[in-house]
Amino acid sequence: MSGSSGISAFPDGDNMFKWIGTIEGGKGTVYEGLKYKLCLTFPDQYPIEAMKVKFETPCYHPNVDTHGNICLDILKEKWSALYDVRTVLLSIQSLLGEPNIDSPLNVHAAELWNNQDSYKKVLLDHYKREAARSVSSKESVKHL
Repeated sequence: MSGSSGISAFPDGDNMFKWIGTIEGGKGTVYEGLKYKLCLTFPDQYPIEAMKVKFETPCYHPNVDTHGNICLDILKEKWSALYDVRTVLLSIQSLLGEPNIDSPLNVHAAELWNNQDSYKKVLLDHYKREAARSVSSKESVKHL
């Protein structure tokens, strides 16, 4: 699944129960120009039971914790068997630009959210630092 909406997702190799997704930050948001990798895991009871979605690329956001877990109602109590991968990824993409700061997993990000200039500075510092760390860890794996 790929499209012009800044999201894509494909099975991880031959495992149809695990997919790799990507989300690009929405235009006009502080996340514009940033790209995130996510892991989607489908339980045996899917679509009755919600898929599990986690950020693989570290994401500084009020509704994402340091382990990549996402606080989004449609992945929990508001899940519907009608939701597909596209719907979930578009919802997460929307959440990036419109967080629920009343239910934060990252309190620091929630407190900064109302000052978009400060938030964007911290966000970009975090993103660049994590991207650099990701590249250096891939480099060290290549040399093994």
